[in-house]
Parts: sequence; C-alpha cells; structure tokens
Amino acid sequence: MQQSQQGMMVISLDFELIWGVHDVYGLEKYNEHIIGAHEAVGNILQLFTRFQIHATWGIVGLLYCKNKQDLLQNMPNVKPTYTNEQLSAYYLLDKGMDKAPDNQLYFAPLLIDQIHATQHQEIATHTFSHYYTLEDGQTLEQFSADLDAAIRIASMKQHPITSIIFPRNQINDSYIKICLEKGLIAYRGNEIGAIYHMKANERRKLWERGLRFVDRYINLFGHQTYRLPHQMDQQPLNIRSSRFLNAYSKKLATLEALRLRRIKQAMTYAAKHGEVFHLWWHPHNFGVHVQENLSVLAKILEHFTSLQQQYGFMSKNMGNVTMEMQSDVV
Repeated sequence: MQQSQQGMMVISLDFELIWGVHDVYGLEKYNEHIIGAHEAVGNILQLFTRFQIHATWGIVGLLYCKNKQDLLQNMPNVKPTYTNEQLSAYYLLDKGMDKAPDNQLYFAPLLIDQIHATQHQEIATHTFSHYYTLEDGQTLEQFSADLDAAIRIASMKQHPITSIIFPRNQINDSYIKICLEKGLIAYRGNEIGAIYHMKANERRKLWERGLRFVDRYINLFGHQTYRLPHQMDQQPLNIRSSRFLNAYSKKLATLEALRLRRIKQAMTYAAKHGEVFHLWWHPHNFGVHVQENLSVLAKILEHFTSLQQQYGFMSKNMGNVTMEMQSDVV
C-alpha cells in the first residue's frame, strides 16, 4: 500500500457471548449483558449502515452452531488442556450448559447471517472456542486444531476467513506462523505500553488497572495512533488496537464527556496526520444500557463523518487494509 496522507478508522468487535466471560462471571451474573447483546448487534449494524462504516467482526466459531447437538458435531478432536480447566469452553459445556439452557447465551447463527449480509462488514475469527494462547497447559497442536474447526464452520456459510482477533488479546508470538499457514494474514495487536501488554489470564495488578482507567479519560499514554508500513513485508499484518470502547456506566456518567473527548481527540489526530485509529469492543458491552451505549457510538461516528469531510478520513476493516496492501505489492 502506498502510504496515504489520508488517515483511517478501523473498527473491530469481539463477538463471543457467554464463551468469552463464563470463567469470569459464571452463568448468572452476566446473563443480562449476553441476552442484550443480541439486540445490540442489530442496532450497531444499523448505525454502521447509516454512517457507511467498515468493520471486522471476530466471531467465536461456537456461535455458528444452532444448539448443543450441532456444537458436539463441530468440535475439534483435540481440545485445550489448560491447567485451569475452568477456562475451557468445554468445561462450560460439561458443567454449566444444562443449568442455563437458553440458546441465546451460546449461539447466534442468525445474527452472524445478518452481519454477513450487511455491507462493508468482514467476518473474522475469534477462534473456535475462545482459545487462550498464553495459558499454561495448552499446546500449539491444540491451537491449530481449534483454528481448523473455526475456519471449517465458517466455510460452511461461505465465509472466507483472513483475519484473526485473539481472545483476551493474548498474542503468543510463536503461534503467529500457524495463523499464516492457515490463510490468516492480519491480526489485531495490543496498544503500545507495559500496561497494555496482555499476559496470561490473571487478574491484572491494581496499579496497571488504575492507570488504564485514568488513561480512558485523560491522555496518559498517547493517542495510540500509527502509520501502516509502506508494504506488507511482514505477515500476518499487525493492525494493532488504539482504544477499547468501554461500556457506559451509570456510576461514571459524570465522566462520559471526558471519555468521549479522549476518543474524538485520538480520531482527530489520526485524521490530521494520516494515521490509523483502531477502536474495538464486544457487543455484550452494549447489552445493558443499550441506548446510552448506542448514543456514544453515534457521536463517535458523527465525528468520523466530520473528519471524513474535512480531512478525507477513511473507514476500513482489517480485511480492507490487508487486501489493499497486497494489491499494491502485486
């Protein structure tokens, strides 16, 4: 890709439902958010259509299934052997699924169809089972089998997969090569800085969490925008994150203006300097206080439109970026 002076906003979403939070919240505490995510997805797509937004949806392969029987038929033969077995999606399958049988917690094939049918949306993988690449006990062979299952179930819907979003942003550098071998040519890396360096699935140090909290509202660690390389000389391409879009909080409502300003300032910087601003979140973050969260998103997208008109700011998904870079090489 020739380095353009036009900046771009990349948006990606981690679509995982209960598979991404069962080890943190269990099956009851977070159910309202998960059920609400089904409503949120449709509303997010409406906003994306209204503002002509290109976005990447990293989808956990299990969501393609219609029910538990369908899940059992599509599981990989090799499963992760985490030292902490409760991290595994298959632990939930064995120990918790029958206690909370509502399919909306686990599956979303119709929503995936809706995402795919919406213009400018890319279907990416969030692995098959919300796989953690930095956890003790799991192996490269297990990760490879998980990716095969994710790609296979997506292919049944004719969804070609070229981008990956790693669950919990756990990026194991030694696993990157296997992604490329399976046709995955882009991934979302983490923001720069020690406080954003994701480790194994442990509770972060309080000082790191505190600094990330403050950075949400006040610019402590920069805008986290960046220029893409002049050519795609390293694969898969790291289209790293700039900012996580936190959920609306009633307790922190007085800080909402600061949160929104922080995001807008980074977007403006990217637009003015021809850089990338990459925003991401989970649909279940919008599952409660849906309208408040959508209102924040609408304001962000309105600002994008203003920057588009003033500076030529572009909307791209991860697939757009990599395809354009590859075409320039050819």
